[in-house]
Amino acid sequence: MPLPPVPSFKPLANKKAVVTAPNVRFTVLMNRIIRIEYSKDNVFEDRPSQVFWYREQPAPKFKKRITDKVIEIETEYLHLVYKIARTGFIPRNLSITLKQNNVTWRYGDSARKAGNLMGTARTLDGVAGRTKLEEGLVSKKGWSVVDDSKTLVFDERGWLVTRNPALSKVEGTQQPDLYFFGYGQDIPALLRDYTRIAGEVPMIPRYILGNWWSRYWAYTQDELQSLMQEFRARDIPLSVCIVDMDWHITKTGNESGGWTGYTWNRELFPDPQGFIAWLHSQGLRTALNLHPALGVYPHEEQYEDMAKWMGIDPATKKPIPFDISDPRFTEGYFEILHHPFERGDLTAKRAKNAKEMEKENLSDLGVLGGSEKVNSAIDFWWMDWQQGKKSRLKGLDPLWGLNHLHFQDLGRDGRKRPFVFSRWGGLGNHRYPIGFSGDTIIQWQSLAFQPYFTAAAANVAYGWWSHDIGGHFRVDGTPELYLRWVQFGVFSPIFRLHSTKLPRLERRPWMKPERVYHAAREAMQLRHALIPYIYSMAWRAHQTGISLVTPMYYGNMDSADAFEAKDQYFFGTELIAAPVLKPINARSGLAAQPVWFPAGTWFDFFTGERLEGGRWYKIHATLEDIPVFAKEGAIIPLAPKVGWGGIENPKELDIYIFPGADNRFDLYEDDGKTTDYQRGKYAITTFALEKDTFTIYPATGDTSLIPSQRIYRIHLRGVDETASASLPGKYDPSTRTLSLEAVTLKPTETFQVQLNGL
Repeated sequence: MPLPPVPSFKPLANKKAVVTAPNVRFTVLMNRIIRIEYSKDNVFEDRPSQVFWYREQPAPKFKKRITDKVIEIETEYLHLVYKIARTGFIPRNLSITLKQNNVTWRYGDSARKAGNLMGTARTLDGVAGRTKLEEGLVSKKGWSVVDDSKTLVFDERGWLVTRNPALSKVEGTQQPDLYFFGYGQDIPALLRDYTRIAGEVPMIPRYILGNWWSRYWAYTQDELQSLMQEFRARDIPLSVCIVDMDWHITKTGNESGGWTGYTWNRELFPDPQGFIAWLHSQGLRTALNLHPALGVYPHEEQYEDMAKWMGIDPATKKPIPFDISDPRFTEGYFEILHHPFERGDLTAKRAKNAKEMEKENLSDLGVLGGSEKVNSAIDFWWMDWQQGKKSRLKGLDPLWGLNHLHFQDLGRDGRKRPFVFSRWGGLGNHRYPIGFSGDTIIQWQSLAFQPYFTAAAANVAYGWWSHDIGGHFRVDGTPELYLRWVQFGVFSPIFRLHSTKLPRLERRPWMKPERVYHAAREAMQLRHALIPYIYSMAWRAHQTGISLVTPMYYGNMDSADAFEAKDQYFFGTELIAAPVLKPINARSGLAAQPVWFPAGTWFDFFTGERLEGGRWYKIHATLEDIPVFAKEGAIIPLAPKVGWGGIENPKELDIYIFPGADNRFDLYEDDGKTTDYQRGKYAITTFALEKDTFTIYPATGDTSLIPSQRIYRIHLRGVDETASASLPGKYDPSTRTLSLEAVTLKPTETFQVQLNGL
């Protein structure tokens, strides 16, 4: 049984980038990233750490001066000075100056001194309102430091181990291993270079961008099927149906508390294979909830195989403890406990031809409407780890290990795009989307914190948070709070309805008052229409490290207002979202949401109302309104609204254009499921506004992946009615939108329209 595949580490830095002197090593990884190490014994760590995997980079240009008293390193952006001392680094002997803003960091300076803008947090479990965030990479002063001294490293097997003991002999502490980032205000360059040395943000499967249903509830399979059918009958699209922990036996009859389980509860799911196959036949994907901490008890169908694997006599019925730090246990954990589910062998007894099944089927996993062979295969796992941060390997947080290993294992065939639905495990976890933010308290203040929480995570490239839409614990606040959470969910990375088992909690839209129901359905249909836009932003995140949701100070670091605008965020390249976070005024029937706009012209995305930037506005919203705004020149591709489906590359597109500035938008499309994009199998269609001309350029790349003909409907929004006099189309004064006559294009064709100064 093999361990999960080893990543393609490249940890050895270019020799030309390394500057050494007695007891110290400086590595110029980028012209704005310097690794700083001290070792009393001149022994340095070259293995990949939990965070940094790809130190092998082209050596940037830099100057160095080395004497018996001082080392100086100067790049285009940084100037390092180290006054040599055998006692190690202190504030007086090591400093780095950012040449672009003349800010100087001295060894030991705190993140607070830099004005660190924070990153994210492990979980929002039990949070009502705010929680403390970990430090991020972005700061007001333009520098940050990652202390990598205490992280584990990977050995030649790709297994985490402690660092070289020789590195821990100075007064019993780990010796400094720091990464200095000095990027000033250039956040895009910071995130690009961080993900170059720490690993890229993976390309996610397309289907996860649709609406998810999830609830902690002991459903029967008939109840879940009926529920999915009702969503479909009511024209509320879904793409994922999560099965929470009651899929497995919870009343074990032994000392196990029942949270951990690998055996289907046949009372609730008499035909699990048929159930999963049915979900797939409906165009839905699914995951099972995991709490692995209790190990494997003798009531499990897999116990005999797992006990033999671990050298335990099954007749003893001795529990098998969970130990993700043990390679032997981990091999069995995946091959015996998980792989059968991923093959569709849901009887939990390994098939005799398991390897043949895996070879045949894994390449097709995750395919909507895939072959019958794999219709009963689990698509991904919900890792619901809540059981602490310690393991038998000192320094290994089990959550970190589970995230890494599950991600690597699910992608073991080299074709399926892996991901694990789990909590944040610390720096480097941007490589393991997506985040489960945990069990929040159902209060307005919990919703009010989530826009800031989600946006700040961009500062560590962790862009795929999934929140419990509607909240988790305690009773529902009001139907209004539910709706506002849904509206935020539409303009968040992952949309997932969820709640705990309390019967009074209700997440089905049609169980709310009629007005809330219709607004929620409209919002959830909009989410599926937004998939072409969001998926293109997923490609941007993969290429650049810039998340879908980013704070307002991105690109606006000189504005004090941008740091105050914590309740809003950029949603991709074209939009600002400012979800309503407070109840409506009982007298006016409107909610007031303050929104700050950067310099330039902005438009209400839905009404076309024009707003001049560089100031705050108080936006008034009805129950149905979602404050979303497009920049001047914005180009936003939407799929048609549907009552079901809408996950695939669409045959029709509505292109919303907000004239007034030149702009380009690249629509990214691929097969949505495999790693073929890594081999160039994707298509990009460019839309451009240039000198009052809108152009749809011929698609580049693999055009076999997109429709052979596509209908484009072009909508000019935020324009005056006079526009209809010079351009053919239909004008809607309520949205200030001129919709042009639809055009049908092959991928090889070009289309242009003159906007005549609009």
